[in-house]
Amino acid sequence: MLFNITRAREYMRRCDIDVLVATSPVNITYFSDYRCWIDPLFKAYMMVPGAPSDPDPTAAYAIFPLAGEPALVTSPTFAVNASDLWVQDVHIFGGHGLDDSLPLGDLSATERRIYDILHRPQQNATPTDALLSVLTARRLTDARIGIEMEGLSPRTKDTIEAGLPKAQIKDCSNLIRLIRMVKTQDELLWLIRSAEINETAAMDALALARPGQPIAEVVQHYRQQIGKKGADFDHFAFGVRGLGLATEPHYILTDNDILYVDFGCIYEGYFSDSGTTLAMCEPSATLIDRHKALQECVAAGVEAMTPGAKASAAQAAMWETLNAHGITASSPHGHGLGLEVRDYPIIVADNGRRICDDCVDSPSDLPLEVGMVLNLEAMISMPGLGSLHIEKSFLVTPKGARTLISHDRTRPVQPD
Repeated sequence: MLFNITRAREYMRRCDIDVLVATSPVNITYFSDYRCWIDPLFKAYMMVPGAPSDPDPTAAYAIFPLAGEPALVTSPTFAVNASDLWVQDVHIFGGHGLDDSLPLGDLSATERRIYDILHRPQQNATPTDALLSVLTARRLTDARIGIEMEGLSPRTKDTIEAGLPKAQIKDCSNLIRLIRMVKTQDELLWLIRSAEINETAAMDALALARPGQPIAEVVQHYRQQIGKKGADFDHFAFGVRGLGLATEPHYILTDNDILYVDFGCIYEGYFSDSGTTLAMCEPSATLIDRHKALQECVAAGVEAMTPGAKASAAQAAMWETLNAHGITASSPHGHGLGLEVRDYPIIVADNGRRICDDCVDSPSDLPLEVGMVLNLEAMISMPGLGSLHIEKSFLVTPKGARTLISHDRTRPVQPD
């Protein structure tokens, strides 16, 4: 189970919320384990020409009440994706679209459950109708309801408010982000596996790099290796002559390249993100010293990542370390990892802003908690000379931060 139920209930009690409703594909996955590839991509106009480009996910809502059974609203077309979820109360909208003119074929018990859901009598023409039906059946129409408003179009918000005139409706978009910060055991397993696949594939790909070779071939090898392990591609970025970062791989490696590289994949919906330095030649003594400064920078950040410490403390330790080496043109920082490539907390200097919605109001400089998975990264770009980079993932434990997996960043990667 991905969903941190204990943490969600604690926040719900603290914020006086009776039920949470997730509306975006990423949070529907978090609440229910339901995933469908098209949900983050689909927009209204793709089925209704002339309609706006509002998000129009086919899995529309996940509902988690403080007391009672959770529920999922999904389209009949993709309801079979809900066959193995921990959430059992599944609802559809519209017609099931199945051809029932022939005798029913053989179905397993799990398949028969989906068949029965699809044929269950219901009057819901839209996903929002189904949401209102679920809340009505649970006697929650006059409840305190937290809804992820960021995933809704204005017209859908209006429909929900009109359908729940007695409810206290509150935006809980940021509340959900705060719940997601601390990972469950299942999440941690997926994050570790994603990081392992990412690291192995990247090191295999970088080992093949040669002067005169298009970096596209390195990237393609990385893609192939993560694919063999069941992961999807997220990114592979690289530095170009110390001038900045590129993701379009139309670059030919030279025999004096020193390149920033940053790579990540997605496994079971969970992101990995890591980075190192690729050296196509022996780095100069000056660059080796600067690379050691990056190592010390990341180590200082790790030492500062203790439970209860503010996120900014790690960034400050990293920045002070680089400054001590006379390096000021860099932006060492960090971030959480999870179902998105960057989860809260974001490890940057305190910006004085607040993370707030109708349910929570917290300083953006969040305290670190046991169970967070965090990245730290630092880079230096030197025009015409190259770019250096170190990025690693860590787990916050009661005794401080430890590496999520083993990554060797003691020296730049130098292919044989």
